[in-house]
Amino acid sequence: MTSTNSVNNAAKNEAVSSPFLKAIVQQIRGQDVYGVYRNWSDELILKPYVVSKQKKREISLEGEVDPVTVGRIMAFYRAVAACIEQETGLLSQVVVDLSHEGFGWALVFSGRLLLAKKSLRDAHRFGFESLEKVAEEGENFVQKGIDLAKRFPEVGKL
Repeated sequence: MTSTNSVNNAAKNEAVSSPFLKAIVQQIRGQDVYGVYRNWSDELILKPYVVSKQKKREISLEGEVDPVTVGRIMAFYRAVAACIEQETGLLSQVVVDLSHEGFGWALVFSGRLLLAKKSLRDAHRFGFESLEKVAEEGENFVQKGIDLAKRFPEVGKL
């Protein structure tokens, strides 16, 4: 096993200090039925979320959205739901609806309360400039969702 692929490599895991980034890793590992990510470092698991502007320009918008990209989008919004659920105690669910062209929505809801929503376009190019941007965007969704859940707790209950 190499040091870039080691779970016990403390220097690599220090980069993943955000609770939101840890929630994404937890979601990805939770969906890993074959144990592929078992020995991967958190940073290596999160690496596909970082897509430079140059790399985004190189990604073709023709054809279906790659299933791996759809999985990354789902893991991101499931992490938002998990963080909101952990903070508020309200059971949160995620719906991602994408057309074959890469347009659609991501919704996080609890009961009848819509906690977070995002219009998606060019889903083929889903990604962020850095891990800090991933954490920042996710934490913004989480905080807004928590605020709504606290403001309307009776609507969030089933």
